[in-house]
Amino acid sequence: MSFEQKVCDQIPHLRRYARSLCGDVTEAEDLLQDCLERALRKGHLWRTSGAIRSWLFRLLYNIYLNQRVSARARRESTASDAGAALTVDPRQESHVQYCDAVAAIDILPPEQRAALMLIVLEAPSYKEAAQILGINIGTLRSRLSRARETLRGHCERDVDRAEDAHLRRVK
Repeated sequence: MSFEQKVCDQIPHLRRYARSLCGDVTEAEDLLQDCLERALRKGHLWRTSGAIRSWLFRLLYNIYLNQRVSARARRESTASDAGAALTVDPRQESHVQYCDAVAAIDILPPEQRAALMLIVLEAPSYKEAAQILGINIGTLRSRLSRARETLRGHCERDVDRAEDAHLRRVK
């Protein structure tokens, strides 16, 4: 199998991870495009003894980090409520729970979100995930623990608020 074919086989996985990092489809597609372009241009740097998947994910994550730094230097930012006026009120409880979960993930620090989404979406081993993110396994576990704790706390507050609102209506 050629190098190009191996890269192409990873596109769906890279796209999914890029979307989880960026939170915006257009930005994620740009990130994926940059990653693929760089992978094809620098394919000679890939060690054939290593996993191409890890190499590509590492490349994607590094490009993401570089873009965040350069956007901060240019003082660019995307509004967190961009498009909020275009939403439709949810009609099902599961949709509300989904929206709450997405909102909780969005409040995580980028390093925690990157670690959590990599593990949740792609299910690499902790060793491989740590290599992709360029951190120690202990750091990865710490980020995952803090991310999970933050999400747990956010979800518990939402449940408490919903129960309080329900009790107020009953009284």
